[in-house]
Amino acid sequence: MTSPEIAAAVAQDPVVILPLAAIEQHGPQLPLSTDLDIGLGLLNAAAAALGDDVAVWVLPPLAVGTSMEHDGFPGTLSLEPETALAVIGQYGAAVAGNGVRRLLLWNSHGGNSQVMDLAALRLRRDHGLLVVKCSYFRLGYPDGIGLPESELRHGWHGGAVETAMMQHLAPDSVRPEPDRDSGSLGEQLERQFELLGPEGTASFAWLARDLHGSGVVGDARTANAALGARLVAYYGDALARVIRETRAFPLGALRTPAT
Repeated sequence: MTSPEIAAAVAQDPVVILPLAAIEQHGPQLPLSTDLDIGLGLLNAAAAALGDDVAVWVLPPLAVGTSMEHDGFPGTLSLEPETALAVIGQYGAAVAGNGVRRLLLWNSHGGNSQVMDLAALRLRRDHGLLVVKCSYFRLGYPDGIGLPESELRHGWHGGAVETAMMQHLAPDSVRPEPDRDSGSLGEQLERQFELLGPEGTASFAWLARDLHGSGVVGDARTANAALGARLVAYYGDALARVIRETRAFPLGALRTPAT
């Protein structure tokens, strides 16, 4: 888009989306770009479900996120949280400065969650924006997905869900999966503790190596492209609903930030 086209687009009161992703290790079968590929693939699926009746624009993605839990694995790139917070803030400030009022942070990497929360709150306070935060992995799963409950609870890095979506979105980038199940420390703790776990009611700070030495948790042997297509369609539809609801949100319900 050109600068004049942007100015005209703002008059439509659009939803502007900032994709947040990561470039980090995903074990032996998935590329470093997995989170970015999935995030953009789900955006494309949402666009197909959305149609042309909602004004929505996508910013250049923040491809490198906060991935310090994966430090030490070859290829991982990571921003310090303070840097990521500042960069998201600069994106948001530029958007607000152009007159945009609705910003959707679309996240495909778990390590970005805390930074996203803080950045959204600052942008709300400092620029009066409506900032909606959405991570695809918080949107649940299709009914009858056919994966074990333990895999859905613990296999969230290089496991069946991510591998299946990559088999659908970028099949040439998926390497053969080693014949093993990278069971998570979380599964072991679940048998011992009621509340404490990596992402439990009471959680502890962890590095990827803490959960499994390979940096992967989950069993990708059950993944296939058909499952991936179903997941992509499900998340694309859910994201399209989030976009519609962001566009319909009554901005008058938000109070003017105190000065």
